[in-house]
Amino acid sequence: MPLRSAPDCSCAIAVMAKASVPGRTKTRLVPPLSEQEAAALNTAFLKDVAANLAAAARDADIRAYMAYGPPGAEWFFAETLPGIGRFEAWFANLGDCLIHTIDRLLAIGHGSAVVLNADSPTLPTSILTETAEVLGQPGDRAVLGPSSDGGYYLLGIKRRHRRLFEDIDWSTDRVTRQTRERAQEIGLALHELPKWYDVDDASTLQQLHAELFDGQTFDPALTPHAAPHSAALIGRLIANADLGARLQLAANTAAEALT
Repeated sequence: MPLRSAPDCSCAIAVMAKASVPGRTKTRLVPPLSEQEAAALNTAFLKDVAANLAAAARDADIRAYMAYGPPGAEWFFAETLPGIGRFEAWFANLGDCLIHTIDRLLAIGHGSAVVLNADSPTLPTSILTETAEVLGQPGDRAVLGPSSDGGYYLLGIKRRHRRLFEDIDWSTDRVTRQTRERAQEIGLALHELPKWYDVDDASTLQQLHAELFDGQTFDPALTPHAAPHSAALIGRLIANADLGARLQLAANTAAEALT
């Protein structure tokens, strides 16, 4: 889907998306999932995140994009998510992927640019609308959505601030703290959103299962997105592929490692 010019007031949110390839996608979920199941879950996540953005766009001026990789994966997103703008964003360093995406969105003409992970299918829709509302206020500012693992699931800005992406220990529990420090260094006002979780290992997959099937929401003060694609896939795997037992085995193994 071609990119279009946009009015200055709009908030562009780009999902940092990876094409679903068995053995190369969601590998930290293998086990308890097989490589094929992990790839299918990645696709379900992408569909749920896209649906969440569409729901948020009904209440706020939000435009959705997929900033994708690896190179050559355009066909996957054209087939899987045909109604969303997309562009390639694939670099060795995650910070370069993020700043490239921010630059691309601002260059199109959006009033603000947001990068969003693809690992939080139940992220409350209200968080997305809050992001757009805060970034729509006058004055330069940033919005940060901290993850429970010390990273962040969302970062939004109104102007290019490369320093936010420099000297960050990516994929560690120091990312959120260091991002706060960078914002303070450059005097950038930072609005923090509620904490949420990424589904990127066995324990957080168990958290997702509990949220979708047992009503154990991560934050009782918030209403999680229903994530119907993820729920349907996990339900099928429980019914037909013994996923419930595999999740319990993973939980028992983790508990044993702590004793």
